[in-house]
Parts: sequence; C-alpha cells; structure tokens
Amino acid sequence: MDLYIANKNYSSWSLRVWLVLKKFNLSFTEHNLKLETPSFSDTLATIAPIAKVPVLVDGSTTIWDSLAICEYINETYLSNKGWPNDPQQRAKARALAAEMHAGFNSLRNQLPMNIRAKRKVELTAQSQNDIARIEQIFSEQHTLFQHQGGWLFGDWGIVDAMFAPIALRFKTYGISLNAPATAYMHKVLSCSVLAEWIAQALQETEIVQMDEAGEEI
Repeated sequence: MDLYIANKNYSSWSLRVWLVLKKFNLSFTEHNLKLETPSFSDTLATIAPIAKVPVLVDGSTTIWDSLAICEYINETYLSNKGWPNDPQQRAKARALAAEMHAGFNSLRNQLPMNIRAKRKVELTAQSQNDIARIEQIFSEQHTLFQHQGGWLFGDWGIVDAMFAPIALRFKTYGISLNAPATAYMHKVLSCSVLAEWIAQALQETEIVQMDEAGEEI
C-alpha cells in the first residue's frame, strides 16, 4: 500500500489513517507531500480525483477519504478488528466516528492541528459547544471502558484514530476538560505510536500560515 499524507504538524486527516495502519502493524509506503507547494497538487493530480490527503493506493484501488480508507483497511486487512465486536457498540462507535468526520466544524476551523505550537484562542460559542460535546464523549466512554483497555470502546480502534487529533488540539490550545475526559486524553497522548508521529512533526520546519491560529504563548 502507498499512503499519501501531508505535513505531520498540521494534517489531522492524514494522522487518522496513518495511526490505523501503524497501530495494526500493516505494511505501507509513506509519501509525505508538503502543503501549499506546487508538488502537492501536481502529485495528487496523477493519482486521485481531488487534491486532498490522505490518499491510499492499494494495487488498482485508490481511496481518498479518511473514513473510507479506514473502512477499506478494516475490511481488507483487519478481519473487522477496527470496530468493536458487539453489534450495538459497533454501531455506536461508527456513529461517533461519523460525528467526528462530519461535525465539529467550528472547533476544527478555529483550532487547527498545530503540534509544534502552544496557542491561545478566544473561543466562539459554537467552538465551546463542540468542546462540550467532545468532553461528553470522552467522559462517558472512559467511564464505561476505563477498566477494559481504556480506549473509547476498550480496545483501540478506528474511532480512537478519528478523535486522536482532537487530543493534540486540546493540548496545543490548553483546553481543560473534566477528570474522566482528561484521563482519556492523557491515554491518547501517551500512545507510543502517536509519539512517533509527534516526534516527526516536531522536526518539520514548514509553516502553513492559515493553520497558525491564535496568539503564541
């Protein structure tokens, strides 16, 4: 498999797919494209119908949406281990992943992922609502599964990958959560595979100005 991603400091959607591949020890070749460069769009124009990352190429199959890529990996390589075994829990995990995939637009726009930074942003009411909903998700799931693995549904899965960039955002912008939600966030941030991504992000030097939100602290 070939995975096309963007700058690790900024590309939250790239991170989600990369985490799934890495956490499940799948073999792939990583192609790191730089945002806001001619080579970014030129390269993607030859392999995908849209100039966005991530893109996964597996033989004659090309997928260009993060959640669709995760579903493909799950069905093709994981024997469905990417989701909970229990049908009701699996449905809920998919609902939460879809909620992350399609929602929280104010938070994502106001608090872009920026791993290298420490920033302060004056939150809008909508961003505060987004944070409250995520706090609710983290808190409820941690309370249910803290003694069964500690991830959102016990074992690590696709839904955890979908929310991982949120933990990084909350760290960058100093977002405070209640105790159970904070415990889950700390579990995400202590993941050794995520630490590999973070270390590589910290080595990058490119600046994407539109993702340098707020004031440096």
